[in-house]
Amino acid sequence: MSIRPLDDRLVVKRLPAETTTRSGIVIPDSSAEKPSQGEVIAVGEGALLENGKRRQLDLRVGDRVLFAKYSGTEIKIEGETLLVMREADVLAVIEEIQSEEKAA
Repeated sequence: MSIRPLDDRLVVKRLPAETTTRSGIVIPDSSAEKPSQGEVIAVGEGALLENGKRRQLDLRVGDRVLFAKYSGTEIKIEGETLLVMREADVLAVIEEIQSEEKAA
C-alpha cells in the first residue's frame, strides 16, 4: 500500500530514538522521549495558491528532517507508525557534511 499526501503535507517516518547517551549511559524505553527526527517518505503536490497555481515544496523524499515533539498526526499503515504533517511543521533539514568539508 502507498500513501500520497495532499497539498503541502508530507509523510515522515520517525528515526529510532537514541538508547545511549554520549557518556555511555543506557536510557530505558520508559524514559526515552519520542524522537523528533525523521525521514520524508512522501510529499504532496504543493500548497495551492490564491491564483490557482501550486507552490512546490522545499522538501523531497529522502530528506532527513527535524520537527517539533508534538507535530503532525500519527497514523498506522501496515503495522508501521508514520506522521502526516504540513511542510510548515518541519523546523529544519539535517544535512550530512561532505568528507571534503570535514578535511578542511
